[in-house]
Amino acid sequence: MASLTQVPNLVYSDAQGNIFDAPGLWMSGRSGNDFVAMTADDFIELPDGSDLYTLEGRHPIGFDKETNEPTVYKDGFAVGAQMAPAHTMFYLSAFETNANAPTLPLFAYTAVGWWNGKFYVPAIRIDNDKRQEPRDFDRQLIERNVHSMIKDFPNNRLLKHIGETCALTYCCPAARNHFMHRFEAPIPTSPACNSNCIGCISFQPTTENISSTQERLTFKPTVEEITEYTIPHLQNVKSAIVSFGQGCEGEPLLMWETIRDAIVEIRKLTKKGSINMNTNGSMPKAVDALCKAGLNSIRVSLNSVRENIYNAYYLPNNYKFSALKESIKVIRSYGGWASLNYFVFPGITDEVEEYEALRKFIRETDVRMIQWRNFNIDPDWYLEKIKYYPSEKVIGINRMMKLLKEEFPHLYYGYFNPPIEIINKNLQEKAPLV
Repeated sequence: MASLTQVPNLVYSDAQGNIFDAPGLWMSGRSGNDFVAMTADDFIELPDGSDLYTLEGRHPIGFDKETNEPTVYKDGFAVGAQMAPAHTMFYLSAFETNANAPTLPLFAYTAVGWWNGKFYVPAIRIDNDKRQEPRDFDRQLIERNVHSMIKDFPNNRLLKHIGETCALTYCCPAARNHFMHRFEAPIPTSPACNSNCIGCISFQPTTENISSTQERLTFKPTVEEITEYTIPHLQNVKSAIVSFGQGCEGEPLLMWETIRDAIVEIRKLTKKGSINMNTNGSMPKAVDALCKAGLNSIRVSLNSVRENIYNAYYLPNNYKFSALKESIKVIRSYGGWASLNYFVFPGITDEVEEYEALRKFIRETDVRMIQWRNFNIDPDWYLEKIKYYPSEKVIGINRMMKLLKEEFPHLYYGYFNPPIEIINKNLQEKAPLV
């Protein structure tokens, strides 16, 4: 793929969702509350399977090509890109917001521009894993297998949930992969949560004017409902993973006893594959019990490694930020794999203060991987809700990635939970001495 030699043109949308470019304006990007000029090296072609959104009530900001002056384009709406999985943004869409603009839905809004017949985004492909390539999903095969497996296990509420609700209704990539008998199978277990995340994708209070993007699980699965489909997946799928903790549930650690018993039953019948948990890491003692049962890895989600910013977004119930660190230390003490599900918000993620805090966090916990995930949230709404005003002391997402890799060469970057083969290979790499 040929690299760009210049910054793309600004793009805008009309009220019907048609997208045009403004040839007299370079596009700009957003970092924190600032809009910034970018360089040609920042860009890749818009990945296949990405979506473009009209940002209602918002006008795009660019730079005049003749004067280089910042310019608000008033004759159209801003556009944001929800990139296909495996890609991480460097900059948000830059816009001026009208006073009556609606809150944006819970998606990520990467800056996007147009040049020479193609859309471009300031981003990087952070994971070469092909497990969620949109073109590789076979809708007809998924539908057949959903109906077939539900017929085989007619009393399994969990299988019905991930089949009919997750795979067929919401097109969840993890659920769809399970019904194609490949990669990572989801295991939602908890209808309750001990966080009150502002941007929760499975529950939003009626007082908010945004909607959750999927339905939350409404029941507590049994051990049998879990093992009926996870054991065959681990036995028969190459590089198989099964993962507790999904977007359609609360916090899986609240169901740790059931999960522990399920892991024990799974490992009685197969030693294959990896058992993972996506979690907020709030209950280290529960993590310890799960590790004893055979849990291979955890992925701890967080918007920041700074406690004040974390608390302002997660609004935790009955746990403290220190619990996250302790949970990572626990699984590392068992020789297990620990990842951060790190919500990338340009202008906060790459603040100097955040970078320094992350370096300290990595040293203290020996976390082995960062999954650089685009933050699905309206940027203005987020900053207003957490009552945080970003500084201008930033180093850039791309540069931050490079600096961390230089200091911690063992640190694995990606977007997805790795299979056991990659885990075992990378665990052999030594962390630098503190």
